Amino acid sequence: MTADARVRTVSAALAEIVGPRDVLHTEHVGSDYGHDEALHIEPVTPMYVVRPSTPEQVAAVLRYAGEHAIPVTARGSGTGLSGAARPLADGMVISFENMSEILEVDVDNQVAVVQPGVGLAALDEAAGRVGLMYSVYPGELSASIGGTVGTNAGGMRAVKYGVTRHNVLGLQAALVTGALIRTGGAIAKVSTGYDLTQLIIGSEGTLALATEVTVKLHPRLAYSATVLAPFATVDEVVGIVPAVIATGCAPVILEYIDAMTMASITYSQDLSLGIPDALRDTAQAYLVVSLENRDRDRLDGDIELLGALVAQRGALDTFVLDGGSARALIGAREKAFWTAKAAGADDIIDLVVPRTAMPAFLARSRELATTAGGAAIGCGHAGDGNVHLAIFCPDTDARRGLLHDIFALGMSMGGAISGEHGVGRAKSAHFAELTDPAVIAVMREIKRGFDPSGILNPGVLFGEGEPA
Repeated sequence: MTADARVRTVSAALAEIVGPRDVLHTEHVGSDYGHDEALHIEPVTPMYVVRPSTPEQVAAVLRYAGEHAIPVTARGSGTGLSGAARPLADGMVISFENMSEILEVDVDNQVAVVQPGVGLAALDEAAGRVGLMYSVYPGELSASIGGTVGTNAGGMRAVKYGVTRHNVLGLQAALVTGALIRTGGAIAKVSTGYDLTQLIIGSEGTLALATEVTVKLHPRLAYSATVLAPFATVDEVVGIVPAVIATGCAPVILEYIDAMTMASITYSQDLSLGIPDALRDTAQAYLVVSLENRDRDRLDGDIELLGALVAQRGALDTFVLDGGSARALIGAREKAFWTAKAAGADDIIDLVVPRTAMPAFLARSRELATTAGGAAIGCGHAGDGNVHLAIFCPDTDARRGLLHDIFALGMSMGGAISGEHGVGRAKSAHFAELTDPAVIAVMREIKRGFDPSGILNPGVLFGEGEPA
C-alpha cells in the first residue's frame, strides 16, 4: 500500500468513529496542532488530527491507533511549556476541543465533573456562580483541565491549595486497549488498591488519556489583599519564606521576583505600583504575599502580622495592595513567561527544591550562568520552592551544559528538574541522565503495562526513539 493510500485508509477508518468533519489529515492539518509553547522544540505537523466528542470515541480511536501502530499525542489548549503536546510527523493528535462541557457542579460535595477540554476560565466562572472556586491556576486561564492533569500543573496558589494532583479526586480514562476505566470519584479519600488516579496525573499522555475529570472545589473567600515587600538582596527574600509560612497566615500566593523581572513585567504591562524611584533602584528582589479570609478583621490582623515580620527581617518598605493594584501585579507576574520570551530568553525552565535550599540554589545558579557566559534571572513560587528561571545563553552547546548543571544542582539539593511544567520533550535527555536508573526502569515497566505497543506520546519522558 502506498503512503497516500494508507493515509486515505486510516482517515476513512477514523471518520467512521468520529465523523468525517472531525478528521483532518496531511495538508488539511493546521499549524497550531504541531506545537505547544515550549521554546526550542520545533513544531511538527502530524499526519492526522482527530477530534472526538465522547469518551467512547476516544477509546475507539486509541484502540485503532494501537492496532495500527500510530503514535498518539493528546492535546488540550496547547499552553504547555515542555513540548509534551508536540506530535510526531507520522502520528496522530487527539484534540479534546469538542469535549469541553462542565457536566456537574456539586455544591454539597464541593466537586465539579468536567470534560478534559474545559478551560480553566469556564470552570472558574461556573464555580464562582455558586460561591466556589477551583484552585489550580497555572497562570493561563485558557489552559484546559485535561492538559493540567497531564502535566500535574501547579501555579502560584499551590502554596495553599496544592497542585493538580491534590485537587483531582477521580478520572475516567481511555486505555490503548479501547477500555474506559474509572478511578476515584466524588469521595474525600480512598485506600483501595493502587491509586491509578495519581499515576495518570502528571504522566504527560504516556499512560492513558483522561476523558472526564472530577475536581475538588473550595469556598471563594470574600476578602483578600496582597503585600509587596522590596528587599536589598534575593537571599533576604527567599530566606524569609519559612518564617512567613510559620506565622500560620496561610498565604494563598507567596512569590519572589528579582529586580530585573519586576522591572520587565511592570514595564511590559504598564503597571505602576507606587514604589518610589529611589527604592526601586535599591531593591534587588521583591516578596509578594497574597492573603485571603472570610472575615475582614482577621485579614487585617494577618496583614499587620506579616508587615511586622518583613520589617523585622529587613524589608526596605511594605506596600499593601488591594483590589485592582493587587490583581494587576498578580496578572503581570502570571505573564512573566511571555515577558521573558519577548525579551529574548533562550530558554525558560522550572525546578523545585526544598524551600530552605532556595537561597543557595539561586546563588549557585547565577554563578553557573555567569561561568557559561550567560545569565539566569527570574521569579518563582517561593512558598513551595518552585523556581522559574529565564536563561540567556545564545550558544546552544553552552546552554545545554548550563541547563544540565542547573538541573543537577537542584537534584543534589533534594529537588527535581520540574515542579509543574513537566519533562515532556524539552527535558527528557536531562531526566534520563540525572535520574536513578532503577527509578527509570520502574517507570518503563509501568509504561509497558499501560501501553505495551508504545504508541502514547513516544519520545516524551524517556526520549526520542524509545519504544516504550
